[in-house]
Amino acid sequence: MPAQRSRTAGWRHCLQQIRDRRGSIELAVRPPGGGDGLRGDLLFRARVLGIDGDTIEVETPVSLGRPVEFSEGLELVAIMAIGQNRWMFHTACLAYCGRNQPTLKLSAPRSVERCQRRRDYRIDTADLHLPDVRMWPLIEPGSVVAAERLAAVDFQHELDGTLPSSGPVPLDEDLHPVLGPEHCGRIVNLGGGGLGLAVGVDDAATIGRHATWWLRFELPPSVQTPIRAVARVAHRHLRADKSLYCGMCFDFSANPSHHDVVACQIMRAIAGLQRRQMGLRQAG
Repeated sequence: MPAQRSRTAGWRHCLQQIRDRRGSIELAVRPPGGGDGLRGDLLFRARVLGIDGDTIEVETPVSLGRPVEFSEGLELVAIMAIGQNRWMFHTACLAYCGRNQPTLKLSAPRSVERCQRRRDYRIDTADLHLPDVRMWPLIEPGSVVAAERLAAVDFQHELDGTLPSSGPVPLDEDLHPVLGPEHCGRIVNLGGGGLGLAVGVDDAATIGRHATWWLRFELPPSVQTPIRAVARVAHRHLRADKSLYCGMCFDFSANPSHHDVVACQIMRAIAGLQRRQMGLRQAG
């Protein structure tokens, strides 16, 4: 019993610290057991508002101005960062409260586990497969319009059920934006207007030399059309493992209509993750 009380006091203290500094935890739909290579798990930032008994209240995550409405009963994985340490725990959505400031009520964790040192998003009972992203310095911002419009057509075909089984046709060379050399990263969270990327040591030095980037990433299995969009570097800092964390804001100034396309793709992806979990639970 004393050890149990100590662990309970520990996570409460950590969440109180996060709340007091108006900080956030990160939430992902709990992934299915096993790996089939068809996962694009997404982490969303959610500001901690309070802890009351066995309930945690957080702001509803938002992506591109759209609230992420987790279903009641949905099982989630939460991550809280204290200094250089990351802690993960299982929780569930108890209620979605759509008032002036939409909030989520989450269940308190039964246990909290520190992430494995070499795998920031893995514990014994959960392993998040965060999406990789391909990224290029954008040389001519106006050159993205044709590629974005083609992406919108492909996504509409996907919504209509008329996308070929082989997926979208690769971009014709003439439609490619004017870009610099390719670099790679990983999407570690999605926020209100952009995303957070982890960039490896080899690519980190290049990030500071370019303000605007062309991104391409995929969110399987529910979204077949790759997301292509422009993003600007908002802030960056080195992480403990010498990789670079880079906060980026989507930029739709060259083609404002593309905002809705990307927002719909992200919402479709998170809805698909929820349906998949619910379906597996019913089948079990």
